[in-house]
Amino acid sequence: MDSDGTLAKVITVLEPFVKNEEALKTATGATSILNDLQVNSARLVDIILALEDEFDIEIDDDAADSVQTLQDAVNVIAAQTSG
Repeated sequence: MDSDGTLAKVITVLEPFVKNEEALKTATGATSILNDLQVNSARLVDIILALEDEFDIEIDDDAADSVQTLQDAVNVIAAQTSG
């Protein structure tokens, strides 16, 4: 899957967790999950689990901690699916 396709899937996975739905409609790779989308930091664990399920991967704690933007999520997924 290409980066744009992965980003689109990430946005779909994030949808139930986002408080700022308007920001999600115009989200890009640079969009901050916590700040722009107003996701509670405790919900990031749920998001990581949802991404693991959606992409059939395992994301370790260090990689999960690095996910701050949508592009970070795409990069972590790409690293797990390219090997």
